[in-house]
Amino acid sequence: MFLAETATEAVESTYSHFDIFMLVFTILIAAGLFRLLLQRPRKNVLAIGFSTVALLVFLAADYKMVSGWVW
Repeated sequence: MFLAETATEAVESTYSHFDIFMLVFTILIAAGLFRLLLQRPRKNVLAIGFSTVALLVFLAADYKMVSGWVW
C-alpha cells in the first residue's frame, strides 16, 4: 500500500500559475535583448551584458520548471 501511494505522488505535476509569468518574462527579456542587438549607431554594452545574463538565468529556470512538469 505504501509503495502505491509513493508512486502516485511521484507522478503529480508541479505546475503552478506563476509558471506562465516566468515564460512571459523570458520572452520579454529575449525580445529586449534582440532589440538591443539591432541598435545601429551605438550599442549599450552594459545593457546587452545584463540582459544576456538575465536571459540565461531565466532560460535555466524555465528548463528546470518545464522538466518538473514532464518528468
